[in-house]
Amino acid sequence: MRGIRMETLNKPNEKLRYAIMGGTFDPIHFGHLAAAETVRQTLNCQKVIFIPLGNPPHKKNRILSDAIHRYTMTVLATNSNPDFEVSNIEVNRDGYTYTLNTIIELKKYYGNDVELLFITGADALLEIETWYKVEELLKLCSFVAVTRPGYDKLMLEQKLLYLQSKYNSELHIIDVPGLNISSTDIRERIKNGASIRYLVPEAVEQYILKHQLFKE
Repeated sequence: MRGIRMETLNKPNEKLRYAIMGGTFDPIHFGHLAAAETVRQTLNCQKVIFIPLGNPPHKKNRILSDAIHRYTMTVLATNSNPDFEVSNIEVNRDGYTYTLNTIIELKKYYGNDVELLFITGADALLEIETWYKVEELLKLCSFVAVTRPGYDKLMLEQKLLYLQSKYNSELHIIDVPGLNISSTDIRERIKNGASIRYLVPEAVEQYILKHQLFKE
């Protein structure tokens, strides 16, 4: 992780609030960045920690780019925002990486004075009961589901109410307007020789071109 900055904006005895944004980031794009910034501002988070996934079990049917590429692209994409940080906590871990283990490690690192919120996509929240030890996970941190334009928000709200009732957990839904970008589409565009300009930060675009990522 980058160096920890001293926080001075919070009142005495008020918990700091950090948002965690996990993802394969293969590649990271402006949709990820807009979602993170929207959550940070809406929920008054002091910072967002981006965590590129290491070896997620739910992605075992798709070959991911090397972790070092995904981590480096995430660093390049977030460098210009002082409220964004990147952690290699998962890419350095052997075996499958589970969100629960990451949150437990972060709780130990930051202590009880920091509240953690985990940012995820709306589709992921609908499937969260398939996650590893979900009941324990929902007790350790709050979840924030970000939606894309045109998403069936009613279905998501119903799921949120169900999860809140069953697990006594804190969950939020936040709309991120105007952006409908996906890593899958970006990879397909690269395979087909189409431009990805204005879909990813320029530094990420140049890194992809330099290392010939997603060509095959």
